[in-house]
Amino acid sequence: MAQFRPRFLNTLSGRLLLLTIGFVMLAEVLIFVPSIARFRADFLTMRLEKAQIASLAQLAAEDMVTPELEAELLSNAEVYNVVLRRDEVRQLVLSSTIPSPITETYDLRAAGPWELIRDAIRCLADANPQIIRVIGEPVQQAGLLIEITLDQVPLRNAMIDYGLRILTLSALISLVTAFLLFFAAQRLIVGPIRRVSRHMKAYADAPEDARMVIAPTSRVAELRATEEAMESMQLQLTGSLRQKQRLAQLGGAVAKISHDLRNILTTAQLFADRMENSADPVVAKASPKLVGSITRAISLCESTLTFGKAEEAAPTLRLFDLASLARDVVEAEALTVGGEIECLVDITEPTIIRADSEQLYRVLSNLIRNAKQALEATKMPGTIEVSARSTATEWQIRVGDTGPGLPMRAREHLFEAFQGGARKGGMGLGLAISAELIRGHGGQLELVRSDSDGSEFLIRLPKDAEPVDDTKLG
Repeated sequence: MAQFRPRFLNTLSGRLLLLTIGFVMLAEVLIFVPSIARFRADFLTMRLEKAQIASLAQLAAEDMVTPELEAELLSNAEVYNVVLRRDEVRQLVLSSTIPSPITETYDLRAAGPWELIRDAIRCLADANPQIIRVIGEPVQQAGLLIEITLDQVPLRNAMIDYGLRILTLSALISLVTAFLLFFAAQRLIVGPIRRVSRHMKAYADAPEDARMVIAPTSRVAELRATEEAMESMQLQLTGSLRQKQRLAQLGGAVAKISHDLRNILTTAQLFADRMENSADPVVAKASPKLVGSITRAISLCESTLTFGKAEEAAPTLRLFDLASLARDVVEAEALTVGGEIECLVDITEPTIIRADSEQLYRVLSNLIRNAKQALEATKMPGTIEVSARSTATEWQIRVGDTGPGLPMRAREHLFEAFQGGARKGGMGLGLAISAELIRGHGGQLELVRSDSDGSEFLIRLPKDAEPVDDTKLG
């Protein structure tokens, strides 16, 4: 039972029930205060009327009223004294002994709502016996005013009894209203929401099963719109999953074909190498082109196999000198100073960064190799520059060249695999893999510019990021 209460209060139904009870009780309290003030005014007015009737009986009988009858008239009116003012003459019509001095005087003739509410609250708050004087206007214009003296205790007891009845009735109304609203909310709101939740869970268990897609049935406009949006999303996801499965199957087939084709091309490459020594000048002339074509085909197969594995490990972050790494990449690509293509490593000061040196080596190697191939295609001298700087939040590595720039189609799908490479004959796998490796560091690889003056890539590596395992994403 103790566990049920907090669990129920954490539900939409439970909170709606409590809010309904609270709001209804608040409304009843706002009604109760003026009601109790009105009850007090009516109580005193009734005492004034009864006292007026008793005083008229006294005036009609004149001297025939005995002290015993006068006491009975006062007792029936539940007052101690009655004073009438008629023709500017103030006359004590009925009187008896007052047990204590008068403490308060209330004039009902000029009392407004706020005064009545204030006096009612003071009466309820003060439990001490008091004698009060009340002034009002006689009914039927039987004088200028009537004044009575009475005990406040019966008035307060009557107000408490009335207030308890009002509060009890308010509590019953609140409970009935709350439960009616609770059951209405269960049927109109909570039930449809639970239905949507059940469909979401069932769909998550079997997203390929079209029977798990929700069918909109709610008559409430907002819930209907939610169900329709969810149906559309589920249909799109189901279609995407089916397409992804087909692409995965196709990728597996391509990987197998690439593996077998690579073996075949390797054998063909061995025979093509021997053709270079052929005595036939035509064969010897065509042999280098054939070797180059076979080499490119083998490279394409290996790149496809590498990308298809999708098993890039999470980066192992450690501190190392970026300048030394950049120089190693340049030496591996055989870009020496003084050749037709010059590569400058503009990192004068030791720049210690925290990253995976092997993965960053692959990224820089790919960017420099692409720039080198772009410059070689122009058959003109050119320059490749690698620079770096450090900010408060990240390391920035720039790789730029003075080549012809990238084609428009290559820029639109630059980091997407198999969407067209940056060079003729390329498949775009190198930049796609490089971008994936940088994302694994929590960073970003982006193209800063590409025009007739060359291209520039920017690598952003955050200083406080944890490595991201891309193989576990999506």
